[in-house]
Amino acid sequence: MLEAIDLTCARGERELFSGLNVTVTPGLLVAIVGENGSGKSSLLRMLCGLLPRERGAIRWKGTDIGDLKDEYTQQLTYLGHLNGTKDDLTPVENLQISAHLSGDDDSVSSAREALLAVGLGRRAQGLPTRVLSQGQKRRVALARLWLSTRLLWILDEPFAALDDGGVTLLTERFKRHLDGGGMAVVATHQDIQLPRESVRQLRLPG
Repeated sequence: MLEAIDLTCARGERELFSGLNVTVTPGLLVAIVGENGSGKSSLLRMLCGLLPRERGAIRWKGTDIGDLKDEYTQQLTYLGHLNGTKDDLTPVENLQISAHLSGDDDSVSSAREALLAVGLGRRAQGLPTRVLSQGQKRRVALARLWLSTRLLWILDEPFAALDDGGVTLLTERFKRHLDGGGMAVVATHQDIQLPRESVRQLRLPG
C-alpha cells in the first residue's frame, strides 16, 4: 500500500497544493487530474522520491520511502511525460536497456514480444527510434509496462500521442496489472475505461 499524508508542494513562492492525502491499495488505479500547472507531474515525482516534500509523509507498506530508499524504488516503474528513449537506438535496443536497468527480462525475444503487444511491427522495431512517429515513440516507452513485474506503476500522461488502438491496448494492460494485485498512479487528461471500483480520481486544485 502507498500512502501520501498531508503533502504540500510549492513552486517558488507559489503553493501548488497542500494537505493532500491519497491511498493506493492493490487492484486500484488513482487517476490524478487537474489543469496544466496544478502540480500533477510534481506529485508523481514526489511519490517516486525524485522531488522533496515541502511537508507531509509518503509511506510504502507503512514505512517512509526516504527510509526505504532502493527497497522502495525497486518495487516501482516510473514513466515520465518524456519517453526517455535514445534516438540513435532501435526500439528493441531501447527496451532492452530499460528492462535491464529495471531488473526485468531484457532478452531480444521478450523485447520484440512487448513491442508487438503495443502494436509496433517488426520492421519498425529495427529502425532508429528517431525516424518513428510520436505515437510510435510513445509505444516504445510504454512497452516497458509489458515487461514490468513491479507492483507499483507511476505514470505521467501515458495516453499522450496514442491513437484509439493504443489507448485500448494500454487500458487492457492496466486491467491485467490491477487484476494481478498491482497498483497505479496515473496523471491523465483522459477518462480511463476501467471498472468503477478499480479507479479513484484525485483532482488537484487549479
